[in-house]
Amino acid sequence: MRPTAVESCFEVAFWFLDRAQDDGEYLQPQKLHRLMYLAQAYFGVLQGGAKLMPATFVAGDEGPIEPTVFRAFERGRPSVTFKPIEEVPRHLLDSIWRQFGAHSAEHLNKLIKRHPPYADALSLAPATEITFDSMVDFYGTQELARKTSGAAVNDAPTADKVLRPKVMRNATGKPVTAVRWTPKRAK
Repeated sequence: MRPTAVESCFEVAFWFLDRAQDDGEYLQPQKLHRLMYLAQAYFGVLQGGAKLMPATFVAGDEGPIEPTVFRAFERGRPSVTFKPIEEVPRHLLDSIWRQFGAHSAEHLNKLIKRHPPYADALSLAPATEITFDSMVDFYGTQELARKTSGAAVNDAPTADKVLRPKVMRNATGKPVTAVRWTPKRAK
């Protein structure tokens, strides 16, 4: 098993809380859990099955919950030290925020409740673990589902629609296209 991109789920939770605060928004606990769930799923799709964080999501009545974060935040924001998030996971978190951050917790609940990883786990019993493999399988096959059967009731945005292209800017702030430089082969 490969290491996770961040050391704990707290790095991701604090990133979303800080991002919401920077945007002048209060991030509801339910919405935080849904964003973390989506981040874990899409990171797994985009990184070939690697986990973003060492987290376990369970199917609660309202939607997926990460129990460790739920307990730690019961009485407010805990005092936890953590490492800064590296560029690749930070870019994904930013993309998740841009794609889903404007939606209400209720909208995200309705959306995710229709997705099979959550629905299948909840059908077994409340508080059943939503397996990481089922998350990656579902969110990674949305493009195939659209091509074969049209738009499905439970479809989610494809990973390439969620991950925003990285915008580079020149010294004046104007967006530019950047191409990776590679040296020419020696003859």
